[in-house]
Amino acid sequence: MAMAINRGLLLLFCLLAIANTEAASKKYPHLGRSSFPKDFVFGAGSAAYQFEGGAFIDGKGDSVWDTFTHQHPEKIADRSNGDIADDMYHRYKEDVGLMKTTGLDGFRFSISWSRVLPKGKVSGGVNPLGVKYYNNLINEIMSKGMVPYVTIFHWDLPQALEDEYGGFRSDKIVDDFRDYAEFLFLTFGDRVKHWFTLNEPYTYSYFGYGTGTMAPGRCSNYVGNCTAGNSATEPYIVTHHLILAHGAAVKIYREKYKPYQRGQIGVTLVTAWFVPTTMTSSSERAARRALDFMFGWFLHPMTYGDYPKTIRAFAGNRLPKFTPEQSAMLQKSYDFLGVNYYTAFFASNVMFSNSVNVSMTTDNHANLTSVKDNGVAIGQATALSWLYVYPKGIRALMLYLKDNYGNPPIYITENGIAEAANDKLPVQEAVKDKDRIEYLYGHLFYLSKAINEGANVKGYFMWSFMDDFEWDAGFTVRFGMYYIDYKNGLKRYPKYSAYWYKKFLLT
Repeated sequence: MAMAINRGLLLLFCLLAIANTEAASKKYPHLGRSSFPKDFVFGAGSAAYQFEGGAFIDGKGDSVWDTFTHQHPEKIADRSNGDIADDMYHRYKEDVGLMKTTGLDGFRFSISWSRVLPKGKVSGGVNPLGVKYYNNLINEIMSKGMVPYVTIFHWDLPQALEDEYGGFRSDKIVDDFRDYAEFLFLTFGDRVKHWFTLNEPYTYSYFGYGTGTMAPGRCSNYVGNCTAGNSATEPYIVTHHLILAHGAAVKIYREKYKPYQRGQIGVTLVTAWFVPTTMTSSSERAARRALDFMFGWFLHPMTYGDYPKTIRAFAGNRLPKFTPEQSAMLQKSYDFLGVNYYTAFFASNVMFSNSVNVSMTTDNHANLTSVKDNGVAIGQATALSWLYVYPKGIRALMLYLKDNYGNPPIYITENGIAEAANDKLPVQEAVKDKDRIEYLYGHLFYLSKAINEGANVKGYFMWSFMDDFEWDAGFTVRFGMYYIDYKNGLKRYPKYSAYWYKKFLLT
């Protein structure tokens, strides 16, 4: 491990981290691995564009995020990009070693579509160096006694497919995604037994095509600073194709690969929890609509074969329809469900009629806020304006899934807190992330309560393993339990939370 801190200081860090653990435990009852089922999986997560770097080497093709960050640096908080990121492409052995040291059971990562298929299609040629990298990474993870959990698509669509037919705006993407997924099953499925088709398709649709603040940066000009797009229709079209791509990948896996590879396949969806601003029926309905527009928009078709009635009512004919065959393919199209949970919002009803500047981003007719008009916040503020700490929401969400979606097997695939980058602080100070320890402790406490109340939760992957490139926030915030010194050779340093997580996993 690349370290510039002496052993004595490391010991001090460890003791201080334990002290912070004890401080957190005063707020919540004792908690450790033993508080969860024996087969419960604990890990941490990552994503290719945020971690790997190596953006333009060894045969990798461009992705929409490569293009977006270079053509629109003004849309990234610090005008940065993921060209180098954490350089995990070259440092994966070191990083997997840190995972082992921390005591992780599993590591969740995504495969860069354009690293293995530079043109986006198998017919366009396979990049052997890209395949070699993921083979090496998977083998390294397994050699350390951990389990790989692989995301097939985490937003970095090959630019070639965006150029050819508009990416997920076209139904052509469904076949190309299916073929890409099948290539991964064939290549890595002898070792990978846990597949996630998509990560947060909501984020890809909403911010990529609704607000234009993320790749590929499309929206109506009355919504954001975009040169092309339609915020009223494109998010619905893109979501429709994302859902069908998911269904096609699950279908071929179940039919051709699952019988002999004996793996499982699911999807990762993101949602906040929504708390009615006032104890009125209108606020309660607004909270439920907000949940449908963020979560049910994807989960309902993947479970029941069609969109929620609320979305159908408010989006009208802008919402595409599934054929009977598509609907049948989508029903219960996951073996497990990945859930990314970070925060909650107050929700209240909004009544307006605007037939001109129509946008998917306002179709839920809900006012979402972290702070009420009277100044009451839903939780502790963080370095990100949208992320307030609300641990109770994870329990409420798990019980909602239990009661409304048949209590599926669930993995919490992302849960974490951002801190300001504070690059002027010395490393010895920057690694003191006591707020992260309390955040994780609180969420794990309420997650354990949900499990005790019958929620079928199988694992927890904190976000993120290391600091990384955080999309439109760039490097202005840090989510990791390992500190990356971006000014001094990308050295890795354990934060207090890394010691805390290790202790938690031994308890």
